[in-house]
Amino acid sequence: MAELSIEDVNRLAQDPSPAARANTAVKLAQKFNPVTLTPAELQLAEQIFRIMARDAEVAVREALAANLKHNSLLPHDVALALAQDVESVALPILTVSEVLTSDDLIEIVASQGQPARLDAIAGRKRLDARVTSAIVDVSPSEAVIAKLLSNPGADFAEATLHKVVDTYGNSEAVQEPLIYRETLPVTITERLVTRVTERLQTHLLFKHKVSPDVALELVLHTRERATVGLAMGVGEAGLVALVRQLKDNGKLGVSIVVRAICMGNLRFFEHAIAALADVPIGNARTLIHDAGKRGLQTVWAKAGLPESHYPVVRAAVDVVAQTEFDGRDLDPERYSRRIIERLLTQYESLGVAFDHDDLEYLLTRVGQLPSASIH
Repeated sequence: MAELSIEDVNRLAQDPSPAARANTAVKLAQKFNPVTLTPAELQLAEQIFRIMARDAEVAVREALAANLKHNSLLPHDVALALAQDVESVALPILTVSEVLTSDDLIEIVASQGQPARLDAIAGRKRLDARVTSAIVDVSPSEAVIAKLLSNPGADFAEATLHKVVDTYGNSEAVQEPLIYRETLPVTITERLVTRVTERLQTHLLFKHKVSPDVALELVLHTRERATVGLAMGVGEAGLVALVRQLKDNGKLGVSIVVRAICMGNLRFFEHAIAALADVPIGNARTLIHDAGKRGLQTVWAKAGLPESHYPVVRAAVDVVAQTEFDGRDLDPERYSRRIIERLLTQYESLGVAFDHDDLEYLLTRVGQLPSASIH
């Protein structure tokens, strides 16, 4: 073996001290590759590693781990033995070694979930959603969770992120890396909007493509208004999840439903009505857009929503039907503006009085959105 000479072997036989064994471990580990060693020598080195991984001296095992942590040829059984060793041996392997599998990491998290080991795993280059879920399930440490969320190579299931919000949603140390992730499900964004500081609100909105007018509303701590804005442009699956979450948490009431249709967010309105009326979305859409105009009234009543709000909803649905989403620059903002402007022109003839806050809200929307002509 190159640079592991007969003199080294003789010295090891004559001086089997921990320092000599550790020095041998370093030399062998540094030369453990197919360029330096022949296939037979590689096999022999593996056997030596297995012996050294059981060495009674921690210093020998530490030398082995420190010098083999980046080596993809490290035998899996040796990597696993080192990863389950005392912390000074285990941490380099847990932090870096790609020989360990996700199943290995999950088992270590479950059986040896001390903060230092979890912290090492949390910073690995790649982590699949099963591993991040395992860490969130067992970790009592905000610092570990924050590091995990800061890791761009860590994947998360939506359910795992909900657990994070449940447990750490009021911790700014955790909020910040969560909000700074590249993408967030809309259901998570909706839960965070009224929990975070103004500084984090701003990043949450702009990073995750929420329009500036919604940012204004969030500063005023108006969850419903922000939520309707968040739902603009969300895909069907995300919209279904958001509406379900709002309903399950008692937040899908008449106010947010009326606000949605008054902003021109027809898809959110349809899904909300379907959820409240407990009918399939296709049936809800058929009733809402019934040419005879009885269908909307029927499904509105089935949803348990107050009759007093029906006239403005009827007018808003008609305005939405008559307003083209033209796809020009700044849509859907321009689209929402046109809907609100048209509703305001009909305001006095609707037969329903908005409360002061709602009227001020519509006027604020008109002032904040880009200009649009009324057709």
